[in-house]
This record gives sequence, structure tokens and C-alpha cells, in this order.
Amino acid sequence: MEALTRRGVLGGVLAGLAATGIASRVGAEAPLSSPKPPERPLVKTAAAKATGPSSDALIEAAKLGGDVSFLLADLKSGEVIAAHLPDKQMPPASTAKSITSLYALEALGPDYRFPTRVLATGPVEGGVLKGDLILAGGGDPTLSTDNLGDLAKVLSGLGLRRIAGRFGVWAGALPYIDSIDPGQPDWLGYNPAVSGLNLNFNRVNFTWERSGDGYQVGFDARAERFAPAVSIARMKVVARDLPIFTYDQRGTVESWTVADQALGKGGSRWMPVRRPDLYAGDVFRTLARAEGLDLPEQEILAGLPKARILAAHDSDPLPVVLRDMMKYSTNMTAEAVGMAASLAQGVVGHSASAEAMTRWIATRTGLADERFVDHSGLGGASRVTASDMVAALRALGPRAGLGGLMKEVKFKGAKGIDQTLLPQRVVGKTGTLNFVSALVGYLTTASGEERVFAIYSADVARRDAVPDAQREDPPGLGPWLKRARKLQLQLLASWA
Repeated sequence: MEALTRRGVLGGVLAGLAATGIASRVGAEAPLSSPKPPERPLVKTAAAKATGPSSDALIEAAKLGGDVSFLLADLKSGEVIAAHLPDKQMPPASTAKSITSLYALEALGPDYRFPTRVLATGPVEGGVLKGDLILAGGGDPTLSTDNLGDLAKVLSGLGLRRIAGRFGVWAGALPYIDSIDPGQPDWLGYNPAVSGLNLNFNRVNFTWERSGDGYQVGFDARAERFAPAVSIARMKVVARDLPIFTYDQRGTVESWTVADQALGKGGSRWMPVRRPDLYAGDVFRTLARAEGLDLPEQEILAGLPKARILAAHDSDPLPVVLRDMMKYSTNMTAEAVGMAASLAQGVVGHSASAEAMTRWIATRTGLADERFVDHSGLGGASRVTASDMVAALRALGPRAGLGGLMKEVKFKGAKGIDQTLLPQRVVGKTGTLNFVSALVGYLTTASGEERVFAIYSADVARRDAVPDAQREDPPGLGPWLKRARKLQLQLLASWA
């Protein structure tokens, strides 16, 4: 495959990049800013009829501050049709999940499924297991309470009522990380731990209800069919305004406090879990008890002994997992999938895995302006350019079916958009951080021509200035994101 430079991309040399298919299965902090590349004239090798305001006028009207970068190219030839600061390094946010999807499909293959097993180290005689029972995770990022409930039912169907040994939990299938981005506040549900045994995207449901002068609080692991109470997480209501939450890990218990002024009459919210192995074991014990099987308190195992399978659950095939990840932008799924892909190639560890994906995309495209510190895009230190993202999506996406994993972009009801002339179809992956908004994907014009694009908006200085107490919902973020998303739709419509 011919290597590409950013100069080549902007000069239309993308046309020389062969569409590379997904191969069969194969066995540090970044700076907040990067040196600005020298300005180079853009060679537009494909003509587009101008309609409506220019892109410069649209960017100015959006009043986003910071930088806006985009590139639109013809999918087949690679000819550059429109661009603005395409070499500017920008935070990818969740558009990084597009690269993670390509990375995982190549390393693991489309038939890959994440396994979860219940193992026994001895025989079952008279309803008693003469040995240990082990809940063994396989890194499944989509494992739910309902799945554990089904595994418990299988054990009940085998007539198992008691175990003579230990109840072990094994989470060593993937490297453990305490949180995806250590720089984020503890209480954000989209920044949980990741391990080889995950449950409910490693989130636990905190519930509260006013009772007299105080509150009744609790945690549960609800899914569609089961909602067992959780004992490994505890919440204490404290008379204060701020901080809203505090967190402390004490032994096997995740201890939280919450400000009473933030609760109101009642409600619920998902909180992150830092010890997903203990969480899954706790929930499985409760579900097993409901099936007539009493288990002792879970013990965390460092390794797996020789054992046989009593019950098993496999995730959906990898493309289904990735499609849901792209649709709902689940960070934990991206990290589990990315680390599993790296592990299949002998790379262990979260940071090492992100670096491996960075090297991989540079090798596959010949471009090296991407820098990933994780697989989800949650870390604000990751950087990509619109040029390189377009090159990656064009070179690797079509044969991998990446467009089929993306969500359709809707224009109906969008203000400031001429509904009479729109693209036939746009599919993409969005990305959102505080004062960062991104959209990458594929566009079919009104006349049926296929395009590939990347749009990035970011006010990094404003993002970095947000204090921790306001990270969940900083002042001005909502209006800023609305303007950024409107700009994206306006650009897409202008490319119809």
C-alpha cells in the first residue's frame, strides 16, 4: 500500500491509496497542543456547485471559539472536495470509536464473541458441588444482570443447591483499569472501571426517595428482567451543597456520599463501579440465592484452576457489539474491545493498547498524525486530524463494513437547513466532550456520489478551564453544543 503524507492528501493524492480490506485474524500522556503545521494551498480536484453561505461564513456564524477543522473527499477517487484547516490536530472525542472498531475487526475477526463461564472444580453429587464454583469473565463489555440470571437458572436446572468449596470470581481475561480517564471526576457514569469481568457497563443504579426528614437510599443492578439489590456499594446522604458526590474504596465496599441539596424528592442515576469483579460476584450470589443456591462470599482469583464448564453465555458477534457501541457511544465497550484486540496480538495494558492502536492505524494508512490515549476518545489528550481520519475511513472502512455500524444522521426539523436539497443519506459517528464536538462518516449526495468526511470543532482552552465541580455540566456547554451540531448539519447540507 502506498504511504500517504498530509501534503499528498491535500493535493489529491488520496486517489492513489488502494482500498485496503480488513485482514484475517492476527496473532504516556500526549501534549495538550501540537505544533501547527505550515499552511499549504489546498488543491481542490473535484468541483462542487456552491449553494448557500460559504463554509467560512457558516463557521463565523456558529461563534464557537477555538478551532473548526473539516475535510470532504470523494470516497472512490480520494479527490478533496472541501477542506478547512484539515491538518489541525483536534480531540477526536468518540469518533475514536470508529478507529477502535476497525482495529478490533482486524485483530479479532467478525465472528468473535466474548465468553462468560460458570466453572466447577469438582463433581456435582446429590445437589452438592464437591469443589469450587467460579464465575469466569471473558471481557464481555455487554454482560448484563439478565445474563447472570440466566446462568443462575442453568445451575438450578442442574439440581445444584450447595457448594462444598469456594465461590471464586475471575476477571483476568483483560487488564484492569480503575477508570478510563483518571482526570475525570469519580462520579461520572461514563468513566467506570474496566476488567475481564464487567457488568451493566460497570455501572450501578443509585436510587433515592424522601422519607420524613431524610432519604431512603440504595443501589441495585437492574436490567430488563432482574433488579437485584447490591451490597458492595453504599451511599450516605450528607447535609451540604457541594461537592455533590464523594467516593472512597474501603475494602470490598465502594463508599459514596451525596449532598442532600442535590437530591430533591426522589430519583435514580447510574454511578460508576470501580471493582466490577466484586460487583458481578455480588449480583450473581443474589441471583443464585433466588434459584435456591446459597453461595459463600466471593473470592477474587488471581488465576483459573483446571475446571469444567457448568453454564456459559456468549456475547453477540463482534459487529453487533460494535454497532451498539457506535450507536450509544459506550466508552466501556470501546476500552474492552480495544484491549481485547491488543491482547490478541500480545499487547497487555491500557496505555500500551492505545499506543498499539496508534501504531496500527499509522501502519495501515501511512499517516501518523493520530495519537490515541485510549480506545473510546474520553481522554482529552488524544489528537487526530481531519485529513488522517478521512484517509483511514476511506482506506479501511468500506470492506470492513464500517458504514453499516454507524448511525444515520437526520436532518428533519433541523433549523437553518434547506430541506429541499439534502444528501440522499449520511451515516456517521458523533463525538462529544466539554466544548468538543465531532462527526465523521460517509455521505451520499443528492446525485448518488459517495463521499467521506470528518468535521471537528473544539475550544480546548475553554474545556481545560472548566473546574472539576462543573465537569458534568459546565456553564454554556448546552448552547455551544447546539451551535456545533447545527454547523455540522449545515456543512453536510452544503455538500449535498
